[in-house]
Amino acid sequence: MLKMRKSLIALLSVLALMAAACGSDDDSTASDDTTTTVAVDDTEAPEDTEVPETTEPPEPPVDAETEALIQQFDADGDGTVTIGVAAAGPRDDGGYVEGLVSFTEEWASDNGFPEPIVVDNIGADEAAQSMSDLAQQGVDLMFVGASEIAEPLGDLTEAFPDIFWYCNCGAGFEELPGLAQATDWGAAIHYTGGVAIGQILVESGGTKAVFLGCCDLNFEVEALEATRAGMASVDPGLTMDYVATGDFPFDFANSGNATAAFSTAVADGVTVVYAYLDGALEPVAQAATEAGVAVFAAGPADVCERDDGIDWTGSIVFDGGLYAAEGVNRIVDGTLTEGTTYQFPTQQGLNGGILCEGSADATAAIDESFGLIAAFDEDLMGELGAISGAAYAGG
Repeated sequence: MLKMRKSLIALLSVLALMAAACGSDDDSTASDDTTTTVAVDDTEAPEDTEVPETTEPPEPPVDAETEALIQQFDADGDGTVTIGVAAAGPRDDGGYVEGLVSFTEEWASDNGFPEPIVVDNIGADEAAQSMSDLAQQGVDLMFVGASEIAEPLGDLTEAFPDIFWYCNCGAGFEELPGLAQATDWGAAIHYTGGVAIGQILVESGGTKAVFLGCCDLNFEVEALEATRAGMASVDPGLTMDYVATGDFPFDFANSGNATAAFSTAVADGVTVVYAYLDGALEPVAQAATEAGVAVFAAGPADVCERDDGIDWTGSIVFDGGLYAAEGVNRIVDGTLTEGTTYQFPTQQGLNGGILCEGSADATAAIDESFGLIAAFDEDLMGELGAISGAAYAGG
C-alpha cells in the first residue's frame, strides 16, 4: 500500500512539471495584445557628454559686389537697396521709359534687391507730390526718368538727403548738390538719325518724312532741326514736316491723335515716319507697318531684334536702359557723384541712328556722320551748336 502511494505521488509530480512546461510555451506565443515590459537603463550619462542642438540653416553669403552696393546706397539701414523709378511716360511704352524700367528691374534682381517701385505717367504739375510719395516708401536710390519732371528736384533732394538721386536728364537740368545727372546732346544724336532717314528716302525713291511729336517743346525743336540737317546732308531736297499730337505739354502718349496724324501724313505722300513718342509709339508703328510705310522709333536700341509684329526700319537711339546702366556704373565707381553731371558722348552702340537692314551705302553714310561728330568737325559743330542754341533760346 505504501509502495502504491509513492508511485502515485511520483506520477502527479511528473504531470505537474509537464503542465508548467506547456504554460511556458503558451506565454511565448501570446497574441500582440500582450504588454511587454522593457527594462530601461537609467544610468546617468557622463557629465562631459554634449547633446547636439537643432539650428537654422545658415543664410547664403552675400556677394561681395552686392555687399558693397548695400554699403554705398542703403540709406535706411535695412540691409538692402530699394530702388524708386519716377517716369513721365508709361512703363510699357516700348521706348525710353520701358528701357529704364527694365534695366532697374534686372539690376535689382541680379543683386537680390527688392523689385523696384515704379511710378509712371507722372505729369509735370504733379511731379513734386508723386516723387515725394515715392521717396517715403523706403527708397534708397531714386531714378528720375527725364528732365521734364525734374523741376521739383531742388526741394526733393533737400527734403530727402539720404536718398541717392540720379536723373537721366536728357537735355539737362541745373546742377544741384544732392543730384547726380547724365545728359546727352540731342542735336548730334538726331543728326546721325537724319542721315539714316535720308538714306532710306533716297533708296526708296521718296522725298517726304514726318516727325510726330507732342507739343513743339524745345527739345523737340532741337531734334527736328538736327534730323532735317542730317537728311539734307544726304540730299538737300528731302523734307520733314512736324506734327504735334499732344493735347497738353509732355503728352507723348495720345495714340488717337498720333495715328490720325499719321494717316493724314501718308495721304500727303509721306513715306517715312519718325515717331518721337512714348505711349503712342507702338500704335503709330503698327499703323505704319500695316500701311507699308517705313517707321523709326525714338529711344529704344533693340527694335531690330524685337518679335512684336512691327516692321521697324530703324531707330534714333537714346535708350533709357543703356543710359541708366552707364550712369550706375559711373556712380558705383565714384566718377559720377551728387552735384555733378556726366554728358553721354554721341557714339555708335550707345545712341544715334541705326538701321535694321541698311544697305552698304547707308551704313557707310551713318558711320561717316558719327566720325564727323567724334572728330568735332568744325562746320558740323557750328551747325549743330546753332540748332541747339536756337531751340533753347526761349528757355
